[in-house]
Amino acid sequence: MTKEELSYIAGFLDGDGCIMLQLVYRHDYVFGYQIRASIVFYQDIRNRSFLEWLKKKFGYVGYVRNRNDGMSEYTIVGVKAVTNTLKLFKSHLRLKKKQANLALKVLKQMPERDCKLTSKKLLRLSKLVDGFSKLNYSKRRTNTSAKVENF
Repeated sequence: MTKEELSYIAGFLDGDGCIMLQLVYRHDYVFGYQIRASIVFYQDIRNRSFLEWLKKKFGYVGYVRNRNDGMSEYTIVGVKAVTNTLKLFKSHLRLKKKQANLALKVLKQMPERDCKLTSKKLLRLSKLVDGFSKLNYSKRRTNTSAKVENF
């Protein structure tokens, strides 16, 4: 990608996108929770082709879907995919630079396989994930490090 494209995509993420780290309850996990990393770009359904262009630029990582509210979203999920994507254009971000830095800090500490995650490490990383609530405008967040600890 050109520097101009990286700058443009970073600006698009700053305005119409989201970087998320979420604690997701999983009944089949030993510690009950996993950390899900994702980057999401949003656009009116009439401009879905733009999101398809983004997906192509990122090597067809992730998926594009139409929502029921007239919006489309391009979602990149997973430790490796999110890490690689953020590294591409992190230096061009303005509004979401803190989220990108925090995400990369957490993702760097994630084991390559969930089976190598210890309860202590999950709790420590969960507390870092809690920091996203201060950086993002989350209204419905219910899974916190306190829930992980109680589990």
